[in-house]
Amino acid sequence: MTPATQLLKKHKATFELLSYEHNSSTQSFGLEAVEKLNLAAEQVFKTLVFETNELQLVVAITPVSQQVNLKLLAKACGVKKVHMAAAQKVENSTGYILGGVSPLGQKKRVATYLHSSAKQFDIIYVSAGKRGLEIALDPNTLIKLCNGKLADF
Repeated sequence: MTPATQLLKKHKATFELLSYEHNSSTQSFGLEAVEKLNLAAEQVFKTLVFETNELQLVVAITPVSQQVNLKLLAKACGVKKVHMAAAQKVENSTGYILGGVSPLGQKKRVATYLHSSAKQFDIIYVSAGKRGLEIALDPNTLIKLCNGKLADF
């Protein structure tokens, strides 16, 4: 059990847990999930934490096959600039280690944005809060439980 799976169970959400053997030398955790679970890269989403020019943290959930456009994310957040948050800030805020950051069950609730491409799928995959563990769920469930917003970035 992770905080992410606990949250899903608490809200009686429908989800599936998928696991694989994580390779510690892997650099791209999301692409490792795609490969080892034989999933479409467009449906596997990575959870990234950014810091705004106002020192606020924001979460961006985007397909592992894409890069975040910082200008578009900043616009969605209503700020001038965003940049990747330092690893220690990410771990302190989320309670998860890098490569296992789930958008669900984070220690601190921050503004969360889900890439709008998620709406084209009935099921998307996000980290369950541990390297080698993914959650399959409806994007609407994710938005609801994260109090998130759809955005193009």
